[in-house]
Amino acid sequence: MTDRESLKRLRIPDTEQPLRILMSACLSGIRCGYDGTANGEYPAALKLLEYDTVKIFNFCPEEFSFGSPREMCDIYGGTGFDVLDGRARVLTESGVDWTEGMLRASEKMLEIARREKIELALMMDISAACGSQVIYDGNRFAENKVYRAGAGVCAAQLLRNGFNVISQRDYASLEILYNKLDPAHVIDETKTDHHETDWYRSYFG
Repeated sequence: MTDRESLKRLRIPDTEQPLRILMSACLSGIRCGYDGTANGEYPAALKLLEYDTVKIFNFCPEEFSFGSPREMCDIYGGTGFDVLDGRARVLTESGVDWTEGMLRASEKMLEIARREKIELALMMDISAACGSQVIYDGNRFAENKVYRAGAGVCAAQLLRNGFNVISQRDYASLEILYNKLDPAHVIDETKTDHHETDWYRSYFG
């Protein structure tokens, strides 16, 4: 995960030099989810589209490799970092191995981040590709599904290569970002990031 001090060090952008953000495409409302939808609506992420001091680059790694609609997939045996290192696999709900496709997608996302000089990535949490705080530990459809603290494959690729990554559930971090994009925005100090929620602390101890 990205600490908030790193976000505070982001430059203050303007309309001529907007902040360059790479976003999971579904968070922008693009219908690239496994079922051909945008996986719901995320107002905290959509708010970024209102600013003229930000330039958004949308990318869906799973659609890039597997198309849409598609099966759901999860990481088995570790986190996204373990997948990058060959110690864990990405499998679909029916057991098809999508590891290689996910690795290609992570490499493409890194290519975009480098080419476009991305300053921050905002990614869909819990996704096997884009999760930055929490992922499923194996099959999300299991009777007793289990969560794991950690990053998905594409988020791990970006983090490993020095990019800041936050999720749509990191509301305190997003408050800092809104203030960077518009200094008139007063930061709501009551907001919390995902790892600070009661659920996260209770589940992961």
